[in-house]
Amino acid sequence: MFGTAYSPKIACMAIVLAVMTALAGCTSLYENHGYVPPEEDLMQLVPGVDTRATVDDVIGAPSVSGVLSGGDYYYVRSRVKTFGMRRPEVIERQVLAISFDAQDVIANIERFGLRDGRAVPLSRRVTDSSVAGKGFLQSIMSNFGNIDPSQFF
Repeated sequence: MFGTAYSPKIACMAIVLAVMTALAGCTSLYENHGYVPPEEDLMQLVPGVDTRATVDDVIGAPSVSGVLSGGDYYYVRSRVKTFGMRRPEVIERQVLAISFDAQDVIANIERFGLRDGRAVPLSRRVTDSSVAGKGFLQSIMSNFGNIDPSQFF
């Protein structure tokens, strides 16, 4: 058109570039969240002997602890896979729970995996409806006699 000839080599490179871009968009992305101490560090802790202070020194304080101050320690790690436009999927989850007795001595060390868990609603607010089971006419008729003339003034 402007003095250059059509080059099949340029067209081939453009197709290869388009295919590579499309394939790069369809790769899985993995994200890691949280921290669970390795087994070697946990072997240094002895239930019934070590205290909360020992846990803090050996493996560090967790990002999540029990609801009350002085509660149990929970270490949580998740691995999430995202593929294209699909919903992210949790493919691995580990929870390490360290519970303490009243004297802050380790009572138990437990590990839980994704297969041990179940879905727990973090917040559920349910309001009972006062019109449940009533039809439209029943709702109107039940309010017909409930008019208070003092409300008009």
